[in-house]
Amino acid sequence: MSNDEKARLAALRSYRILDTDAEAAFDDLTLLASRICQTPIALITLIDEKRQWFKSRVGTTLRETSREIAFCDHAIRQREMFVIPDALADARFRDNPAVVLEPRIRFYTGAPLINPEGQALGTLCVLDKKPRTLNPDQLEALDVLRRQVMAQLELRRNLRELQVALAERDRAESETERLIADLREALEGVRRLAALIPATPACQLDMRIPADVTAVPKVVSGVMQLIRLKGIAAGHEVDVEIAIQEALANAIKHGCHNDPAKTVQCVVACDDAGELTVVVRDPGPGFDVAAVPSPLDGAGLMKESGRGIFLINELMDEVKFEEGGRSILMRKKGPVGGATPLDAARSDTHRR
Repeated sequence: MSNDEKARLAALRSYRILDTDAEAAFDDLTLLASRICQTPIALITLIDEKRQWFKSRVGTTLRETSREIAFCDHAIRQREMFVIPDALADARFRDNPAVVLEPRIRFYTGAPLINPEGQALGTLCVLDKKPRTLNPDQLEALDVLRRQVMAQLELRRNLRELQVALAERDRAESETERLIADLREALEGVRRLAALIPATPACQLDMRIPADVTAVPKVVSGVMQLIRLKGIAAGHEVDVEIAIQEALANAIKHGCHNDPAKTVQCVVACDDAGELTVVVRDPGPGFDVAAVPSPLDGAGLMKESGRGIFLINELMDEVKFEEGGRSILMRKKGPVGGATPLDAARSDTHRR
């Protein structure tokens, strides 16, 4: 295969038209060619490597033929009209199966379809079963129709390339929007943490856990190991452990409705003085903290809700609810000696 033929085939395939369905824009031009030239057969052919494929056809049901017997294979090798007045009188075609057998072609005129890069893709051709010629007006009209076929091919290719470009642009814009949204979310998360955690503590843990209550003991155990290793909140470990456990359980139950597809964020930070800060955040709708009944009041004695919040407030030195109740900040000051709230509660029990 010559380099020119490789380039021609590459150009043809760039139009992505081979084996496509019939299209009215091409069928209309083929019909006009048949009517103007008064031939029973008219074709828009495209010459592939080993076949002649018909994009549009009038007067035949064939969709393709072998390239070896194609009149159009000769037509694309020149730039002018390729005319065969009588195939039986032409040594190149008198033994052609399409001449000696059905459809017994005797007359052929093909106008090569040449793209802007100079590659011949195929032809607009007219055929008859009897010898004849076209008059100058018919030849001129066939040339006009040839240019219209080529214009349709270019329009089709340009539209496809435009669709690809627009799809790529949309994909890039969508990716950019997603990236911007992720960055905004990350920035918002940093801002929320900056508002909740003072500048002095160093963040030791920032994790997201599935909204599954069975995961709480492992998470709390891991956090407590870190706290004990760092010597944070010495003497108040039990208080911290219960508070974190209650905060996570509430976030999973009320904020995530026990949906394991959702996650709860837990951030643990401490400073050099041993002060501990824990933030637990859930994706739920939040709640009005002031509306939660105290379990010590008469109306709240028989209710399950409110006990976790009560315990957290009792066990930690500072508790803040932010983001409409979706985030809870808990602080435990450094070791100062003295009994923990649970120790005090036990002492009261013994005294009674």
